[in-house]
Amino acid sequence: MPSIKKTLDNLVTQMSQVILGKELQIRLVLTCLLARGHVLIEDVPGVGKTTLAHVLARVLGLSFQRIQFTSDLLPADIIGVSIYDKEVGQFKFHVGPIFAQMVLADEINRATPKTQSALLEAMEEHQVTVEGETRPLPTPFFVLATQNPLHQIGTFPLPESQLDRFMMRLKLGYPDHSTERSLLQGRERREMIPELEAIVTTGELCQMQAEVRQVHVAEALIDYLQAILEFSRQSPRYRIGLSPRAGLTVLHCAQAWALMQGRDHVMPEDVQTVLPGVIGHRLTAQAEPQNTQDLINKLIAEVAIP
Repeated sequence: MPSIKKTLDNLVTQMSQVILGKELQIRLVLTCLLARGHVLIEDVPGVGKTTLAHVLARVLGLSFQRIQFTSDLLPADIIGVSIYDKEVGQFKFHVGPIFAQMVLADEINRATPKTQSALLEAMEEHQVTVEGETRPLPTPFFVLATQNPLHQIGTFPLPESQLDRFMMRLKLGYPDHSTERSLLQGRERREMIPELEAIVTTGELCQMQAEVRQVHVAEALIDYLQAILEFSRQSPRYRIGLSPRAGLTVLHCAQAWALMQGRDHVMPEDVQTVLPGVIGHRLTAQAEPQNTQDLINKLIAEVAIP
């Protein structure tokens, strides 16, 4: 565990040289990756969402593809297409950009729901089915999607089924005063990315993902998590409570967060740390609109730790 923590701390340090002032968000993205999930970053343009994806792929040494989602993007543009080869007299499948270890789905909500749905099987099953043939995706497989606020022109809301495929939804937010000054006075962030080196191998990353499921979860911690789930379902504050899959997602993220802290067991604080990112897009208030963070803070405050 200490060696894993040292490696992960080194990853965070390297990424923080380019992505300034966002250590918590960097750690949460890594938590999501270790838990074998996918992450959606929702924020206004220009706060570093795309740069974060490039930096992450670089320090992890992952094969990387960026898909720019637009209103005229088709599912075949993501998955791939069969083209007739005259030389062999048959159709040959040409893989799409989804066949990479890390995929940046940039501005995912600018594409139509039909195109968004092309990611559903890939994100859930780590495979795609084309013309009746199932093709496995690389290992590890991680989707980092960015989304513009829904009030912006030319956006389509993500269906609930698509949102649920994302283990976490995060926001980067504007930098604080001192961080923004460092950005304005420093080098161009994109110029620094080629200087970064891969810190872990694919095998080491897969091993860390396997270690996550070995992190111990005590019965009392399960009691606490179940209390959170039941409270969300019974409280009149929420229109829709948290599903069993949401509970499993919180659990796996808490295990990954504990691993990042160098521990072999989960604590209630781990659950509370990952909870906003995991349930923010799954918990619906009865009275709209309400601040999602306030809803989650009230839930944490009202559910007692056993």
